[in-house]
Amino acid sequence: MPSSLQPEQHRSLLNLSGLRRVALACSLLAACAGALAQSFDEDFDDEAKPWQELAVQLPPTPQDQNLAEFYLSPNATMKAYIDTASVSIGADKVVRYTVVTRTEGGAVNVMYEGMRCETWEKKTYAFGHPDGKWSRSRRDKWQPIRDIGANRIDGALFRDYFCDGKMIADNENVKSIVQRLKSQTRIDPVRR
Repeated sequence: MPSSLQPEQHRSLLNLSGLRRVALACSLLAACAGALAQSFDEDFDDEAKPWQELAVQLPPTPQDQNLAEFYLSPNATMKAYIDTASVSIGADKVVRYTVVTRTEGGAVNVMYEGMRCETWEKKTYAFGHPDGKWSRSRRDKWQPIRDIGANRIDGALFRDYFCDGKMIADNENVKSIVQRLKSQTRIDPVRR
């Protein structure tokens, strides 16, 4: 035989080489599986991640043609409107909007606000001025929504238009929410 290896020795070396390849392939598969398992676990992590509010951009000054009146109560001493052009829903699950109130005496207030359905909270970001400028609210902390009194603006918006329980109404469809505001169709028309 011209080769210095006997057939049995040749087969042993091939088997040893094959075993090395299999061991290497198994090592690579194990490493990949570990990385995938880590990614899978991160995707389905049950630990609550801290909520992060998005940066806010103030909207343009409300225009009369975009104002939709909404019902407050039978004893309301003012009229309340939403600037339908300002309604938005952020990736942080905050419904943002401009609300305009007008008293019987003619006083007008303009506020840019946000509402969190999940936590039953609202926040006033800024107040509008007659010249169209905004001034930052000094009370820009999240506050519980009050659903009491004749002028129950927050409660009316929360229960009747923006929130359905702890979820944003209409599957977070801004167009649908705006349409309901324009037509004064509350989520639950029986509830007052």
